[in-house]
Amino acid sequence: MKKIITTLFIAFTAYSFAQEVKVKSGNEKFSSGSHDCLTTTIYEGEKDKAMSKWKSKLNNFRDEKVKWKGDEIFGDNIEIKDWGNNPVDIYSKFDEDKDKKTVTMHVAVDLGGAYLTSSDKDKYRYIEKMMKEFAIDMTKDNIKDLVSSAEKAQGKLEDEQKDLEKKNKGYKDDIEDYKKKITKAESDIKDNETAQGKKKSEIDTQKKVVDDIKKKLDKVN
Repeated sequence: MKKIITTLFIAFTAYSFAQEVKVKSGNEKFSSGSHDCLTTTIYEGEKDKAMSKWKSKLNNFRDEKVKWKGDEIFGDNIEIKDWGNNPVDIYSKFDEDKDKKTVTMHVAVDLGGAYLTSSDKDKYRYIEKMMKEFAIDMTKDNIKDLVSSAEKAQGKLEDEQKDLEKKNKGYKDDIEDYKKKITKAESDIKDNETAQGKKKSEIDTQKKVVDDIKKKLDKVN
């Protein structure tokens, strides 16, 4: 049941964020200058994780080299089969908002002297789709990580609760043992007091015996 609820929660949250993931046109300043680009947002994530995954994605294409420097990833001479044999340069920049737990991703594509814009519909839609799918997948992964961390924290609390319950049972068992010991001690006290009374009577009797012997001894003297 817990697994089903967790899965439904992830699916619902991911769906909610998926509705928010948009890719829009813009212009951003990269280390190589200001370029037309596409921008999207990854939710509940961290920059380094997003950059690492994006670098791996670019490496899936045929390329000369994919470099990671600072908050940018540069894909040199990326060959996208759907676009023919003309390689392109892909500049990607990532900005992290730690308070909002979001990563903003900017991607500029150098087609060879001109940067990709929405006027080139087919190529623009290709990059737009790739970025949106990436942002949604990353957001899902991030939510799964959050759920995993929350479940671990919950498991730890549940273990602590079990320890407390175990200790509580131990305390109650101790009390029952103490009660039994007190009952037995009270009974022993009564038995002891009775025995003391008998012993005192025996001592008094013995004292008379001693006194009688002493009197006989006095008469002999």
